[in-house]
Amino acid sequence: MTENRFLNRRDFLIASSAGLCATGLQSVLPLPAWSMAAGGDASKMATRKQYDLALEYTPILVDGREGVFTAINGTVPGPLIHLREGDEVQLNVTNNLHDTDHASIHWHGLLVPFAMDGVPGINFSGIKPGDTYEYRFRVKQSGTYWYHSHSRFQEQTGAYGPLIIDPKDDEPFSYDRDYPVVLSDWSFEDPETIFRHINIAGHYYNYQQRTFGEFLEDVERRGFKATLGERMAWGRMRMSPVDLADVTGATYTFLMNGHSPDMNWTGLFNPGETIRLRFINASATTNYDVRIPGLDMEVVMADGKPVRPVSIHEFRIGVAETYDVLVRPRQDKAFTLFAESLDRSGYTRGTLAPEPGMESEIPPLRPRLARRLDDIGMGMMDDSMFGGMDHGSMDNGSMDHGSMGNSAKQHGSTGHSDMGKAKKMMEHDPRIPGPNGPAPFRPEGNRSNVAMVVMNPRYRLDEPGLGLGDDGWRVLTYEDLVSDAPQPYAETVDREMTINITANMERYMFSFDGRKFTEHPGPYLFRHNERLRLFLVNHTMMDHPIHLHGMWMQLENGAEKLPFKHTILSKPGEVLSALITPIEKGDWAFHCHLLYHMEAGMFQVVRVA
Repeated sequence: MTENRFLNRRDFLIASSAGLCATGLQSVLPLPAWSMAAGGDASKMATRKQYDLALEYTPILVDGREGVFTAINGTVPGPLIHLREGDEVQLNVTNNLHDTDHASIHWHGLLVPFAMDGVPGINFSGIKPGDTYEYRFRVKQSGTYWYHSHSRFQEQTGAYGPLIIDPKDDEPFSYDRDYPVVLSDWSFEDPETIFRHINIAGHYYNYQQRTFGEFLEDVERRGFKATLGERMAWGRMRMSPVDLADVTGATYTFLMNGHSPDMNWTGLFNPGETIRLRFINASATTNYDVRIPGLDMEVVMADGKPVRPVSIHEFRIGVAETYDVLVRPRQDKAFTLFAESLDRSGYTRGTLAPEPGMESEIPPLRPRLARRLDDIGMGMMDDSMFGGMDHGSMDNGSMDHGSMGNSAKQHGSTGHSDMGKAKKMMEHDPRIPGPNGPAPFRPEGNRSNVAMVVMNPRYRLDEPGLGLGDDGWRVLTYEDLVSDAPQPYAETVDREMTINITANMERYMFSFDGRKFTEHPGPYLFRHNERLRLFLVNHTMMDHPIHLHGMWMQLENGAEKLPFKHTILSKPGEVLSALITPIEKGDWAFHCHLLYHMEAGMFQVVRVA
C-alpha cells in the first residue's frame, strides 16, 4: 500500500462521512451477523458449496473513532464460510480495491491444489482491480480454520474471516452452542506508516522499557555484578529483554469478533449447556494469552484437527493458530473471555452470558514481562563468549561469524567450540529426535541479517511460554497435544533438514538461514510423498509463528500420536522438529505469520517435486 493508496483510502472515508452522519454512527459498524450475540451460533448455520466474496473499503467506527477497513462483503471480520468435508466448492473472490496492484485470499490451513492457495507471486498472479478469481477445490478435511488476504498489508486492515468445515461423520464430542471467537488487532495508523516506524526503530511502539529503578531492584535482589553482567550482555547484542512485540497497544485496539473491549462481544448460553468456542488468532502481529476466569476449558482441537481432550485454565495462541475448547457454565451469571497480549500492553474481551447486556469483572493486566538470557538460549553467556565478536561488526548489528558461527570447524574436537557443545547437548537430549539433531548454524553471506546465534538451543515444547505457569493455573503446552485423528503417513523418516529462524531486530531484518527472501538462491526442495523431519531452530529473542502452506507439520512432542499443526509458535532459543509428508506438488509459501516479519524477509518458497 503506497502513500497514494493511503490517500485514496482517506478520501474514501471523507466521501463517506456524510453517510455516517446521515445514517447514524452506530449503524455503519461493519459487523457480520455471525459476530452478533443473537445470530452467532455456527451450529445453526447451513453449509454451502459456493460463496461470492468481494474486497472493498468500508467506513468504520471503533470506540467512536472513524477509520476505513479493507472489508470482505462490507464486514470485518468477513463472512463466516461454512463448508462440508468432501464437497466440491467454488469461492469467487472479486477485487473492488481499485487503487491496489492486486488482492488475494489464502485459505489458511486447507489442503488445496497449489493454484488454489492464493499467494500472489508464488502460485498465482493475484486478483487485479475489477477482476474475479474462481477458487475451486474438493474439501479434504474438517475443523476450524480461517481465511485472509496474502497481499501486502490487506490482512492488517481487515481482510480476514472464519472458516468452519463440518465433518462427513459425527464430531468426536458433543455441544449445544458453537461460537467462533476471532481475535485480531486494528490500528488507525496506515500499515505502511507502522512498517516505516518499526524499520527505523524496532522498539518504536514499546513504551514499557526498563527503568533505572528496576536496575536498582535487580541489584538488591541479584547483586551488582550479576545485574551489570546481564545488562551488558543485552547491550552487546543490541537487544532489549522487554521488546516482546513489534506493534503494541500503543497503537493497536485489540478486537474480538470485530468488537473492541468496550463494545463487549457477547455469546449467549443457558446454564448447564456445553459451549464450543472456536478461537482463531487472525491478528497481524499479536500473540494472545486466553483465559475465562471461573470456567475450566477443555481443548478438543488444535489447528482444525482433533486432539485428546486437555483440561486447562489458560492457553497461549500464536498468530494464525486455532484452538477449539469446550466450556460448561453451570451458574446463571456472566463470564469474561479475556485475551491478553503477550507483551501485556493491552487486551480484548468478550462475555458469555445468559442474557444480553450482562457483564463480569475484567481481570487487570498482568505486569510487563522481561526475558532472561536463559529464555533466549544464552543462559551460560559470560564475557568470554563475547571475546570472539567483531565489535565493529556488532556496531552494525552482527557478530564475527568466523569466530562465532564457524568455531566448530576451527576448534574441531579440542572442546573449545561453543557450537560443538550445543550440538552435543542436543544429541544427548532424548527429546530431540534424529541421529544427531540439527547441525550447528554457521551464517554465511550477508552477515547483517543475523544479530545472534544461539549457542545452546533446547527442547521447550513442555514450556507454556514466557510469563505463563506461575499463577497456579493449568496452562496448555505443546507437549499436552496428543492427536485424536487418523495417522495416514509413514512412520519411517526418509530425510532430515534444518531451517534456522534468524534476525537482526535492531535493523528490522528477519530471515531464514541468515537470508531474507530476496537473497535466497532458490526454494527449499521437498520431495513428493517423502517423510521429512524438519528441524526448526530459533536464533532470535522473539516468538515466531511459523506457517507452512499446503501440508501438515506433525509436531514431535513425545506423544504416541503426533499432533497436526499448520502453524507452530517457536520460542526463543528453541529447537523443535516436525514430520512432514508433502502430498501436493507445486510451490508453497513458508513464512513467519507475524505480518511485518514476513514483509521484512522471513519468507521462503518450498518446492514439492
